[in-house]
Amino acid sequence: MEPPKMNPVVEPLSWMLGTWLSDPPGAGTFPTLQPFQYLEEVHISHVGQPMLNFSFNSFHPDTHKPMHRECGFIRLKPDTNKVAFISAQNTGIVEVEEGEVNGQELCIASHSIAKISFAKEPHVEQITRKFRLNSEGKLEQTVSMATTTQPMTQHLHVTYKKVTP
Repeated sequence: MEPPKMNPVVEPLSWMLGTWLSDPPGAGTFPTLQPFQYLEEVHISHVGQPMLNFSFNSFHPDTHKPMHRECGFIRLKPDTNKVAFISAQNTGIVEVEEGEVNGQELCIASHSIAKISFAKEPHVEQITRKFRLNSEGKLEQTVSMATTTQPMTQHLHVTYKKVTP
């Protein structure tokens, strides 16, 4: 079976496609947490629809025990640089982030966040993300968040190397 042809609507995000592995391990910090490291595998693909599919799977760097998981879709408003990032996370958070793609950089911020009724406190109230393809061809992601007890603060930074197109 032939792989699906990429929908031209998502062409501005084609630099994100592929399987990516954290290299070096990602770094996490937040005022209420001890600093930590993690490994992450990212799959970003398309099936010919006007959106990308994604999954982010993180693991403990020593034990390889699963940690954070999220999956969803990245949509572009046709004929614009407006982007929506729709994500469901294993922490019980579902979010919609919106922003813009400019060249090989995607900046998005939470538009709406929903959580399960028994989500752990403090609750996430805002999220921002920045993805960019750096000059070495590596994908970088920086995530900041605000909770019910902390202002907007950088939470994660990770650099990925591409392992499959």
